[in-house]
Amino acid sequence: MLASEKQKASLIELFHQGKKMTYGKGEFIIRPGETPPGVLFLEKGLVKAYDITKYGEENLLVIRQKGEILALTWAITGEDRSIIYTALEPTTTYCISREMFYESIQSDPKISLPIVDMVTEMYRMHSERILNLEYRTVRERLISYLLTCADRFGRKQKNGEILLVAPLKQQDIASSINATRETTGRQLAYLERQKLIAKEDGHIKLLDPKKMKDYL
Repeated sequence: MLASEKQKASLIELFHQGKKMTYGKGEFIIRPGETPPGVLFLEKGLVKAYDITKYGEENLLVIRQKGEILALTWAITGEDRSIIYTALEPTTTYCISREMFYESIQSDPKISLPIVDMVTEMYRMHSERILNLEYRTVRERLISYLLTCADRFGRKQKNGEILLVAPLKQQDIASSINATRETTGRQLAYLERQKLIAKEDGHIKLLDPKKMKDYL
């Protein structure tokens, strides 16, 4: 990453000038059809960004975590894609206006590099999602997706297992790997039978990440 800790602190300081907002689990941060109220820095929590397909199903785009910015594409381009943001757990954000954000990154080079890092990370995540779809079988796409989530949300255990702290619904996983919910459910069950994953309090745990990587 390009940004130093001091530069990251400058970006956080900018957002702390804005309005602090808190949300409970399941609460909308940006509602369907609503233009973002500003640019939001995620101080604490996990936030699901998604849209609704023409079939009325949720299509998971990304899960945002602490230290990231919501509505960053809109902040830079002004294009509103009507993305919905919902808190997956108790969440705290700081919100500043798009005008304040835009003027600040133009006038203060200290906060520009953290933004470059975030845009680069967004590009990397979306590239990985495209590469994931190149796998021919749903099982391969599922394993690849879970390993990607482990890099982003994984909490390593002493025994080498990895707990995914982001709560992933079966439909979210299915939409991310271009599969039906039913097929995804069967493949998750297969991985459980093979002792590759387990469920723990609504979260997925990777029991043998190395074997999963070898599968690919």
